[in-house]
Amino acid sequence: MASSDTPTHEETLSFEPSRSEGWMQERAEKLRGQIRTLFGTCHDMSARMNLVDSVQHLGINHLFQEEIEDALTSIHGSEFRSSSLYEVALRFRLLREHGFWVSPDAFNKFKGDDGKFRNDITNDPKGLLSLYNAAHLLIHGEPELEEAISFARKHLELMSQDSVLNPPLAEQVKRALSLPLPRTSKRVETICYMSEYEREAGNIPILLELAKLDFNLLQHIHLEELKAISEWWKDLCGYMELSYVRDRVIEAYTWSYMSFYEESFAWTRMFLAKIIVLTTVMDDTYDTHATIEESRLLNTAIQRWDKSATSILPEYLKKYYNKLLTNFEEFEDQVTDNEKYQVSYTKQEFQKQSTYYLQEAEWSNQKHKPSFKDQVAMSTKSSAVHLMCVASMVGWGNAMATEAFEWTACGNDAVIACAKIGRFMNDIAGFKRGKNKGDAASSVECYMNENGVTSDVAFAKIDSLVEDEWRTTNQSRLEHRTLLPIVQRVVNQTVSMALFYDDRKDAYTFGTILTEIIKSLFVRPAPI
Repeated sequence: MASSDTPTHEETLSFEPSRSEGWMQERAEKLRGQIRTLFGTCHDMSARMNLVDSVQHLGINHLFQEEIEDALTSIHGSEFRSSSLYEVALRFRLLREHGFWVSPDAFNKFKGDDGKFRNDITNDPKGLLSLYNAAHLLIHGEPELEEAISFARKHLELMSQDSVLNPPLAEQVKRALSLPLPRTSKRVETICYMSEYEREAGNIPILLELAKLDFNLLQHIHLEELKAISEWWKDLCGYMELSYVRDRVIEAYTWSYMSFYEESFAWTRMFLAKIIVLTTVMDDTYDTHATIEESRLLNTAIQRWDKSATSILPEYLKKYYNKLLTNFEEFEDQVTDNEKYQVSYTKQEFQKQSTYYLQEAEWSNQKHKPSFKDQVAMSTKSSAVHLMCVASMVGWGNAMATEAFEWTACGNDAVIACAKIGRFMNDIAGFKRGKNKGDAASSVECYMNENGVTSDVAFAKIDSLVEDEWRTTNQSRLEHRTLLPIVQRVVNQTVSMALFYDDRKDAYTFGTILTEIIKSLFVRPAPI
């Protein structure tokens, strides 16, 4: 088995929390009651917005979903006359994040007669950061928000270079310039913000205390799950004996966790992580090891999905195939009768994934150079994002489960945007890394070949396409507000693409890139 670059297996298996779980739960419940009261008694609009923002930043919004919805509904329906750039941008970001329409005209009060932003706001770094983050929730056809991003970025970069910003604002600006807040993994941001919040003016101590307790309680659950899935993987890879396969169980769990960290989604989190691992084994087989004849046989067996098909496979793939079938049988046994069709549909998506991998292997074998358009169409499918999004809707066990599954399974614009963002970012990282033997031509190569341009020109084009898909992602919140809890899970998947592939890197293949983040999420408790 190809060794993992993430040295956290032993650490995650040995760590024990320092505080008793019972004490933390009792204290957290008391704080939740106090914060619910705070929501009910906070009537000033500015204070309510800051309360919602702090709760979200600190990662405890899952405990106050009704209170946040009530607060934002009230804020959206109330007249707002603030002349503070920070507050206007904060309102814009909070409402758009939650699917409420807010016009970009909200920022006109900060522009001069020429339609440009006034210079006097360049002395307001907190306001500029708020504007910069808010404007990244732009949708198609909003050039005024593109201008806001450029304006805010220019002046924030100048302030950073001149070292005129004080902590924690300096760190927050640095993070945002690297990756704006709407594209940042919420759990990663929570780790950073917990250490910064007590230095914020007007901070509310009980929010931070609850955030740390909740983080540690959830971390204990996640650690137990990591132990369980590590044992599952150890048994699986020991049985399969496939030395060429990447050992990425920690990264797979982390990817799933980025969409579902809440306790109530424990089964879905583990299911999705296992689907990612099983897909990785299939991907590595097609990409790095199997001959084209063996690839065709593997796909034939996966389409048949029957133990009798084992006989057609080369010897080294028979154990993987048997484990694949066995795992899906176990998944089906673990869900309710009403959810079994969801596992069945996930299996069908897995079968489609095999077909897409085979098509790319055929292209590679034939040395076929598809057009850029054809390559994007195929690689969007082969990205496995549709499979991951479908798997992420299995086992919810609530009233929205059927609606969630059907909306995701149809392959809507949000899912396609997620797939394209992931594929484009992965292709750029892969181009810099170099190809595996079975890799088909990437979008970077196809664009270069078709247009006779350098890799830098191709990167610029693909970056612009990524930006287009972020606009589609933002639009999905506004267009499907009634399905917002579901849409947000797809958005979380999209955001995780930036965690794994931003800055021209591939943190899924090269796990050391994520080592510190993984330790902070699963090994190091928040200090209490």
